[in-house]
Amino acid sequence: MKTDVIINREALYALRELPSESVNCCVTSPPYYGLRDYGLDAQIGREDTPEQYIDRLVEVFRELRRVLKDDGTFWLNIADTYCGTGMKAGCKQKDLIGIPWLLAFALRSDGWYLRSDIIWMKENPMPESCRDRPSRCYEHIFLLTKSKKYYYDAAAIAEPIAPGTAARYRQGRSAGHKYAEEVPGQGKVQGINKTRSGGYYDDALMPTTRNKRDVWLINTVPYKGGHFAAYPPKLVETCILAGCPAGGVVLDPFLGSGTTGLAAKSLDRRYIGIELNAEYCALAGARIGGGNT
Repeated sequence: MKTDVIINREALYALRELPSESVNCCVTSPPYYGLRDYGLDAQIGREDTPEQYIDRLVEVFRELRRVLKDDGTFWLNIADTYCGTGMKAGCKQKDLIGIPWLLAFALRSDGWYLRSDIIWMKENPMPESCRDRPSRCYEHIFLLTKSKKYYYDAAAIAEPIAPGTAARYRQGRSAGHKYAEEVPGQGKVQGINKTRSGGYYDDALMPTTRNKRDVWLINTVPYKGGHFAAYPPKLVETCILAGCPAGGVVLDPFLGSGTTGLAAKSLDRRYIGIELNAEYCALAGARIGGGNT
């Protein structure tokens, strides 16, 4: 299978031509519902109802599941939409539709394992003119998998422990403190709360990192190209480091400006990009330095 390529075609049909179980990881952000019109007949995102939009994406990602290796991961960036004029599938004008969770539940029903809802928080979000609700500053990233067991490198994206946590590790813990016994529902005592009579924790044994949390503070970055929905490379890099082994293949069926391919290449992974818009294919190819088909 040829990699480090950009395929100018509709996602569903391009995926159908890829071999089964040939890709390690998918990181993508499909066109959001009702937000932009790219002027292409086969585009996704301009359907009459949210249900039609969800159905089309489920069909695309069902084909992705065939292409993904059994231990592969799928990182899906999706944001919500407010209902415009008229009723759409029970939504009144100004209602928040709930697109991310409608899609996540539909994918779970279609066979995907829904493993995590990651909040991508931005301190520099797109300004909004609303005055009757809070301004939005986050999007969802769903981690979905093909199988119950899958490749996930927690150490690659682990976070440094906080200074306060390090101090707690170094302190002794008496047997009478609140968390010395099992907390109802947890089933075991956390390592940091176990009784230690020596007064101090051995620095050589003290962990320096913690498992990455599911709120990621990653700001958008300027992009001068002619694409208005480019996500930041750091966001994609985090997904790839956790979900794709070194030398593996990363797929993006909605490549857009090419951020996924750029991130994959910078991390010594191979990439396959699929993009319906020929202008975006040229833009991504120039940005990544890869080839088109």
